[in-house]
Amino acid sequence: VVLNLQPTRTLDYDGMTTGEWLANCSACCVPEIAAAFVRARIPFRTVTGTLLDGDPAWDVLREWLDAAYAVHSLRAARVGFLGHTYPGMLDLYSDFTQVQAQTGAHIEVLEIDDLVERVESADPAAIERKGDEIRETFDLADAGVDPIAAEITPEVFEWSARVAVGLDRLVEDFELDGLTYYYRGVGGNIAERVAAGLIVGNSLLTRRGVPASGEGDLKTNLAMLLLDRLGCGGSYTEFYGLDFDEGFVLMGHDGPGHLAISDGRPVARALKLYHGKAGAGLSIEMKVKLGPVTILGVTQTAEGRLKLLASEGESIAGPTFRIGNTNSRIRFRSGPTAFFDAWCAEGPTHHVALGVGHQLSRVRKVADLLGLELAVVE
Repeated sequence: VVLNLQPTRTLDYDGMTTGEWLANCSACCVPEIAAAFVRARIPFRTVTGTLLDGDPAWDVLREWLDAAYAVHSLRAARVGFLGHTYPGMLDLYSDFTQVQAQTGAHIEVLEIDDLVERVESADPAAIERKGDEIRETFDLADAGVDPIAAEITPEVFEWSARVAVGLDRLVEDFELDGLTYYYRGVGGNIAERVAAGLIVGNSLLTRRGVPASGEGDLKTNLAMLLLDRLGCGGSYTEFYGLDFDEGFVLMGHDGPGHLAISDGRPVARALKLYHGKAGAGLSIEMKVKLGPVTILGVTQTAEGRLKLLASEGESIAGPTFRIGNTNSRIRFRSGPTAFFDAWCAEGPTHHVALGVGHQLSRVRKVADLLGLELAVVE
């Protein structure tokens, strides 16, 4: 990033001296540098403005620094892949070698046994402390009207706390910066019960900067990590439904959610049966903060290149579901029909990372530094 920043906004034409002219002459050398970089095939961008406080150039420079931090975090990341991708979700399948080659992130392949062992050996004192953390973080919900919802029993609560302790140890032992996971298990065995207890613990991990994505969606985990490092959250999200009367898209998932961007306290609700998954246990409800938002997805082209997709919208007020899922009303400028058709035309995965604030300017810089295509759906 080449800074073309001169000391003054205008020049003293009548009193100008050669020395003062040269002090303001950055515009002379920047094209010289640019030409050399182009001929040497060195990618670059310029930032033009002044050295004065409040100049918009400093905001642009800050965005480049933020983008550089996010990209550096991704390139240095260790992302755990626990289990396997949800069977049949062809959009989510990933080539670990290509992900590592194109982003620099190391993919640490984990066995469900790596987590089971840590859950089974969790220290009782650590489980009690984790339980206190869950009570401090979540409102504990009654069953409500959904027939698959249930009361939160002490056994269900303790199991989520125990699994969360095991997750903390897994992250520490493997030095993970992110976690992608899915495991089905069978017949209520220990693998199924551990996999069913992950949502609360992984939401707590996501809040503290270790984004967790379910269903084995590695690509969305990368998007979540980028938005988190840009300081705007990055909650695991998919498209729930379209409201054509009020002109918004309902977006959410059965967790994990980025609790740091929750509009109010998140809710923990027990389910007798998960949505599309084996097992039962605690799930979470939250909506993202009202106001400007950005969605960021990572997909893969037919040629094998990773590709970013992004759009800006607004999180608006209104009722949402109480079914143990994160969900928010997101309004996009073009309306649900035009937006959804344009988004699907880019070949997305069905998940995105949802963050607060309008972040396209910084996301463009992230894509630039990574050397990845970015499709923006207005």
